[in-house]
Order: sequence, then C-alpha cells, then structure tokens
Amino acid sequence: MSSRLPKVTGRDMRGVMAYPPTPALDGADEVDARNTVNLEETERMIRSLIRDGVDAIATNGTLGEMHTLTLDEWKAYASCVAETAQSENPDFPVFIGATTLNTRDTIERMRFLADLGVTGTLLGRPMWGDMVAPIMERFYRHVAEAVPEMAIVVYDNTAAFGGVIPRSVYRTLVDLPQVVAVKYAGGASVGFRYHNDMAHTQTSFPLMPIETDWFPAWEMYGEELAGMAWSSTTAMGPAPVLALRDALREGRTEDARWLTERLRWAHEPFIVGQDFFEFAKYNIPLEKIRVNAAGYMDVGKSRVPYTEDLVPEVHHKTTHEHVERYKQITAEIEARLGSSSPRTAEKV
Repeated sequence: MSSRLPKVTGRDMRGVMAYPPTPALDGADEVDARNTVNLEETERMIRSLIRDGVDAIATNGTLGEMHTLTLDEWKAYASCVAETAQSENPDFPVFIGATTLNTRDTIERMRFLADLGVTGTLLGRPMWGDMVAPIMERFYRHVAEAVPEMAIVVYDNTAAFGGVIPRSVYRTLVDLPQVVAVKYAGGASVGFRYHNDMAHTQTSFPLMPIETDWFPAWEMYGEELAGMAWSSTTAMGPAPVLALRDALREGRTEDARWLTERLRWAHEPFIVGQDFFEFAKYNIPLEKIRVNAAGYMDVGKSRVPYTEDLVPEVHHKTTHEHVERYKQITAEIEARLGSSSPRTAEKV
C-alpha cells in the first residue's frame, strides 16, 4: 500500500456530519432533463451549513441522489461542493459519494475526488448482486489501496445495499486506515447490532448514529466511541441538532435528554420512524419535500424515476406535519436555551 494516507483519522471524527441533498433546477424531474444541478444553490447551501456550525458534510448518498445523477452532473456538483468548502475553510471535512455498481468505476470517481482535494468519500457498495463477506472485504481493500489518500465514510444502509455489514467485515475495516467513520443507517438504531459491531470497531472510528439515537449512544459508550452523529435533518436548518451536540459536549445531560425527546417528537409523523422499508420506497422525494418545506434551502424536485408525483398522499401529509413540528421545536429550543442554542445564519 502507498505511504500516502488521508488527512483525517477516525479519532478526528467528532460532532455533526450534515447530509444535504443535491439541489435541482426547474424541470429536473423530467425524463429528458440535462444539466439539472443548481450550482448557485449548491454554493449557498454549503456556505450556510459551514457558517452555521456543522462539523463535516457528506454528499451523494441516497438523499444526495448519487444514483440519479449523470456522470457530468455528479462531477459538476462535486467540483462546486469542494471549491465552496475549501473557500470557507481549506481543512473543512467534506466526503463526496462515489458509490457505483462496480469496483473500477468507484475507483475512477474516487480519483476524480482526490484531484479536487476533498477529504474523502461516502461509500456504499455495489448492490446488483448480494455481496457476501469475502467480496465485501475485497471491495473495500481494493478501493482503499487504489486511492490511499482518500478517507472513507462507509455507508451501512441495509435497505440500499441488501443487508447488514457482517462483523467479520468490520474487523477488516478496522485494518484500513482510510476508513474513518461508518454511517450507521437503514433502520438500525442503538441496540444489539450496534453494540456487537462496536465491540469490533472500538475507538478505531465512530459508528455514527442518526441524531435521534445519539444521546443514548453517548450515554452508553461516551464521546470516544460515539462522538459523531450523521444528520440529514440538518438540511431543514441545523440549529436543533447542533444544540444537542453542544449539550453533549458540555455535559448538560438534562438538556441533551430534553433535546432528544423534542427531536424524536418532531420526527413522530415522518414515516421513516414508523416503517423504514416503506420509507425506503419513497425516501428521495420525501426528503426533498421536507427540506423544501422547511425553507432553509431550496433543493428543487427529485430526479426520475423517483419523483414526488408517485408518493402516496398520506406520506405528503405526514411529512408536512413533521416539518411543522420541527419548526416548533426550533422555536422552543431558542426559548429554553437562549444563548446556548446555535443560531441559523442569514442566507448567504
């Protein structure tokens, strides 16, 4: 393996990793659409998230429509994200998705990202055929060795990639210095699987829970093991999630407990917490619906074939109820915590 290594390690990964969408221009949901990425909104979105205080940004997962962007669109978006973040802070951690259906295309995309100077990649795995443990292990070894300077946030999503990452694979990931975190998603929560996987990873890198599971993970394992959470909710305005981060860091346990309860209450109507596999059928348009309704950013429509017109009306309704609750708790947090609560900056 080359002597080149990523700029960050697993022990550097702390705080909130934001997962924003890929903003779309008008007409992006049409089958003949071309060059659909709204680069102006992309730049504003990245600057807002960084200035408002998130600790890292990851793009081009499911919400980031990695699988519905053309190669040219992905390159344009990745370049804009990288250049914008670097202009704000050259050392700001940015992870851009490079998941494809095979190893060689993934490596080519990672090399493109390395040339942009980004921190690393958010990386799922090929999913056309089920990947048994030895194939999965070889895949991650190959990509890490091919582009050794790129840090890797492994995307563990049981719905998207056809199953869990076996514990034997986690043992392999620990051996790869490129692996700096795992996005622990796909309906997984802080329970037996999380505990057993962490028995292998320990302090090598965080298994990032979603923000609504962060407090129990922190209580059980502490900052050294559970020091970073992932959050697509930050695209609705990051202040409530950042308030939770600050409460955890400052040892304000009762505030952290209250913030977690309010975040969970805000999510109650959203289908993701009731039936994850139902959510997975419509997750891209539902995420864009909630982000646009919240008003923190304007991300346009989702791209074909996963478009809003095919989402059942009941999911539209409950998603908007979720947004209204999120707006309510944002005001509640400001009223309760005052100067301790992060504030969202004006649009830039």
